[in-house]
Amino acid sequence: MAVVDDVLPLGESLERSYVVTVRGRLKFRVGSIVYVAFSQDESVMGFAFPKVERADLVANDARFHLPAESDMRFNWVHATMAELDADEARELVVEAWRMVVPQRVSRAYDLVHPHGPGPRHA
Repeated sequence: MAVVDDVLPLGESLERSYVVTVRGRLKFRVGSIVYVAFSQDESVMGFAFPKVERADLVANDARFHLPAESDMRFNWVHATMAELDADEARELVVEAWRMVVPQRVSRAYDLVHPHGPGPRHA
């Protein structure tokens, strides 16, 4: 079962990323773009995800669900934290971050972390 503490180090350490709390909700941002956000009870993680792929993800994996109708215009999907393991949650955060940073920043991360975020990224 993944918890916020499993991914918080990524939100604080990925290049250009920072953590904010808005109306009681923890969010990871790059500039003004939110790429990960948690529900107030931290049971659901919303994250950037390509619109063209989200219908397939939601249809094929019950751990994921679509955002509210008002948020369907965004590249966004929700995941139930209790149904993810920590490594999966970290991978989702990194992939969401990749959507909002320049490709050169993403490639630089790959050079330093050739096997992904790992269990204890810092």
